[in-house]
Amino acid sequence: MTAALAAVVALLPWPAGRIAPAPAAAAVAGVSLLLDLLYSGPYRLPAFWLPFEWTALLGLLFRAVRRLPDRWAGPVGGLVGLAAVLLPLRFALRTPQGGAAGPVIGVLFSLLPTLAVAGAALYLRVLDARRERAVVGARREQRLEVARGLHDFVAHEITGIVLEAQAGQLPGQETAETAALLRRLEEAGLRALDSMDEMVGALRDPQGGGPDAPGGRDGRSEADGAARRDGRSEQAAGATTRRLGLADLPELVTRFGATGGLHADTDLDPGAADLLPAETQATAYAVVLEALTNIRRHAPQATEVAVRAAPAPDGAVRVTVTDNGGPARTPLLRRRPGSGGTGLAGLTARAAAHGGSLSAGPVEPAGWRVACTLPGR
Repeated sequence: MTAALAAVVALLPWPAGRIAPAPAAAAVAGVSLLLDLLYSGPYRLPAFWLPFEWTALLGLLFRAVRRLPDRWAGPVGGLVGLAAVLLPLRFALRTPQGGAAGPVIGVLFSLLPTLAVAGAALYLRVLDARRERAVVGARREQRLEVARGLHDFVAHEITGIVLEAQAGQLPGQETAETAALLRRLEEAGLRALDSMDEMVGALRDPQGGGPDAPGGRDGRSEADGAARRDGRSEQAAGATTRRLGLADLPELVTRFGATGGLHADTDLDPGAADLLPAETQATAYAVVLEALTNIRRHAPQATEVAVRAAPAPDGAVRVTVTDNGGPARTPLLRRRPGSGGTGLAGLTARAAAHGGSLSAGPVEPAGWRVACTLPGR
């Protein structure tokens, strides 16, 4: 009966109704240990059923150690293992003139396979835990990547759209100015949509292949996407299909100056891009993008912005964004209370991950500077 009960508990899917696997396994082990202690029948009967019950207990031990929750795996697994190790005593202690050698040998022969089964189950349990942690880590990194993309690109374009829309409400707008404003709004909106499409494609196909990959979303090429958008966003459609770097800064700064109605200047040393790998260049681009976005949000009175990227004496590359706006008095961009405030903190961590540093602070006579230093190859 005990052998059949152990086999049933070891093989059936759990939980079974209101009965959880941990109590069921503990009950089987308890019954087996009580039977070892209280059995008073013929000694040959345990010898016949012993291999079946022992095998079932080993299977139950494997399942308990590998599958039970952490708080139950140790106690229940130990109880089932003890039942498997002591099972030979039910026969050896009742053998006529058996002496002490029989029980000792039986326990030793049972102990080694029990330890092997428990070790194998524990090893697989550790592998399962590592796999789960890896999946959780991969999902977290994917969420962070999407958050960075939303913050670096989509939020930048949406900020520009809101700024342009607010500027368009000012009185005295000419027809030509209104048309130019609407065109810039359209282009910024298309760039934001393309960035979101790219992130959705990455979520659908993290390996970058298949119909959802960049350049082939929903079976359409980038040229098809450009034609679908009336041919006005071909450059925007390809903007997020590659990693942006220092070479893309002049275009970014020019577009920022046109949108904000201020003088924006770029000074890019020709040799700076050769000193940084692509991933580090993407961080430098993100720093400039965040600094420009903060100028829109916090220094609307700024009239000049200067972006510099040049090699440092130690072989690193120093990127700076300086404006003459000073502390914002009346921000043009109205924001919700408590929003934002994490951009530069996140970029500081990204720069540190590449072995670099980032700082931000006021400059004389009135202005603000964001400086990022990144090590070369």
